[in-house]
Amino acid sequence: MIQEKISEAQSRIEAACRRVGRNPAEVTLIAVSKTKPVELLREAYEAGMREFGENKPQEIREKYPQLPADIRWHMIGHLQRNKVRSIIDKVCLIHSVDSVRLAETISEEAARIGIVMPVLAEVNVAGEESKFGLRPEETEEFVRTIAKLSNICVEGLMTIAPFTENPEDNRIYFRKLKKLCVDISEKNIDNVCMRSLSMGMTGDYEVAVEEGATMVRIGTGIFGERNYTQL
Repeated sequence: MIQEKISEAQSRIEAACRRVGRNPAEVTLIAVSKTKPVELLREAYEAGMREFGENKPQEIREKYPQLPADIRWHMIGHLQRNKVRSIIDKVCLIHSVDSVRLAETISEEAARIGIVMPVLAEVNVAGEESKFGLRPEETEEFVRTIAKLSNICVEGLMTIAPFTENPEDNRIYFRKLKKLCVDISEKNIDNVCMRSLSMGMTGDYEVAVEEGATMVRIGTGIFGERNYTQL
């Protein structure tokens, strides 16, 4: 079942790419495995998945030693500064950086273990009060500030679009994030490469791909509904 869901998602990504003349190889599918047991992650791994996303540091800590070492773990949820140390050596990318203090902590912890950690700046494009993230108008200055830190590299932007029944409703937000990404990229800021655009989830990832997403985060569409008793 999971293998079929992964294949379906990949097919839809490829179709979305074809519609706008993109190469499907430009888009990374991240299986969002929050609240899901290790057994289901193994099933996804056996179906070919290597990119997994988690919202909570404790889930990464618990699952990391139980699964193959070639999995690339993405920290996609809100990250508290006091949890950075517990995941810094386990993740390939932190999608949810939205404060200078958090970026400073990530850089300090990365320096402690001798790595440079790729990060994305999280932007609250829709301005939802319930969501974390930077305002679009403050994003460039934020990127300029954190790019000066020695042990992180700013690789792009991330957003979580509003929940909606109609994916087309979110096209405007994905388009705005893409434009913001291009605008910042054109400034040629040192230590900023803007190659990643993490946007789109189960309900709207096809629209996100059409608007330039390079990473889509799919949870329910692969693993089914979340088990909220595990939260």
